[in-house]
Amino acid sequence: MHWSRLALAGMLIFGTGLTSCVSTRAHQTAMDEKDAELRKLREERAALKGQIQDLRSNLDNTRGELANASAKVNEDPPAKEEKRFPELDQMGIDYGMKDGHMTISIPNSISFAAGQAALSNDGKKAIKEVAALLKKQYPKATYWVEGHTDSDPIKKSKFDSNRELSVERALAVQKFLVEECSVADDDCVVAGHGQYDPVVPNDNDKNKAKNRRVEIVVHKRG
Repeated sequence: MHWSRLALAGMLIFGTGLTSCVSTRAHQTAMDEKDAELRKLREERAALKGQIQDLRSNLDNTRGELANASAKVNEDPPAKEEKRFPELDQMGIDYGMKDGHMTISIPNSISFAAGQAALSNDGKKAIKEVAALLKKQYPKATYWVEGHTDSDPIKKSKFDSNRELSVERALAVQKFLVEECSVADDDCVVAGHGQYDPVVPNDNDKNKAKNRRVEIVVHKRG
């Protein structure tokens, strides 16, 4: 009987130990499975982050391509509008597309004396050439005659400001177009920008000379 009790106690202890060992292994297995699942989730999350970054990069590229395409669509009409006019080239008159409109720029160096709004003889010749071109190439249009100056303040002139001088010069060109070149008065619009719409910065004499000009901007109708 004594040995039976000892054997039974030993079996109970062994069984308890065995159960504990099995329980520990099961717990470790469960932990390993959870660790494996967590690693898998981390890997999937990293892969998703990479995909998101790729998608963002592709989106940025697509936006850039759309912006470039939009810019090309909004560009001034090519070739067809960019005609060459030798008669204006010979006289030193600039021209080209600006904001979608043919713009003819007559520099003050050939049209007005410093601080003056009376057309010179060379200026009159230049405007006659411009008028002939307008009537031939752009007969159905409104002509915006716009005066521009540099940023130097008015000193020796009867005009109080660059704005006033630019308006008077534009009026002189418009008046000559109407009275001497048979351009309809109601086809003309006059504006004076003064120093406020330079083509280049007014930081040296060469640039200032470029800014002193009268522009004729062609606005087509119909």
